[in-house]
Amino acid sequence: MKIALIIENSQAAKSSIVHDALTTVATPLGHEVHHYGMYAADDKASLTYVMNGLLSGILLNSGAADFVVTGCGTGMGSMLAANAMPGVFCGLVIDPTDAFLFGQINDGNAIAMPFAKGFGWAAELNMQDIFGKLFEGERGLGYPKERAAIMATNRGILKGLKAAACHDMLTVLKNVDQDLLKSAIAGEKFAELFYPNCKDEAIADYLRGLTA
Repeated sequence: MKIALIIENSQAAKSSIVHDALTTVATPLGHEVHHYGMYAADDKASLTYVMNGLLSGILLNSGAADFVVTGCGTGMGSMLAANAMPGVFCGLVIDPTDAFLFGQINDGNAIAMPFAKGFGWAAELNMQDIFGKLFEGERGLGYPKERAAIMATNRGILKGLKAAACHDMLTVLKNVDQDLLKSAIAGEKFAELFYPNCKDEAIADYLRGLTA
């Protein structure tokens, strides 16, 4: 599985802490971690939580990523922005129990985490435990197990509801503020990571045209 990591500007100084915690857990499990930034507080390409959501939509709808880990000060802004995108189902995850229940009940494809609120002593251990609950074993099995079938049904209903309520991602890219879009894909490693892994040529072509 390709896991994309996206950090916004107010928490960019913690980027290496989050990245190390994620790779410590995900890499031994056979997952690839693609860090789309920010990488440091003084990065030239600055990401807001709104851009985090837009970038999450691009990565997941194009197939360049299978799962997105993002966040901001509280995690709420990034969660809201991500859930505004078609095909993105993002949960606010604060502790390992949240991660377990989100994985088993909701089986979404993105999480937003608080990287300021409650981010104190041993925060990296909490993150490792969260990532372990998310990426070890099979997700979507239900909890409690006897409710697995109805939970799977509800996930399908939610996907249908979101599909009816949202435009497709290419339409979103064409309609969104183009300066916002250009800023969201301006990271120094975006092209290096995105284009080789993108499975949607229409999305790739549109983004290439913006930066040509």
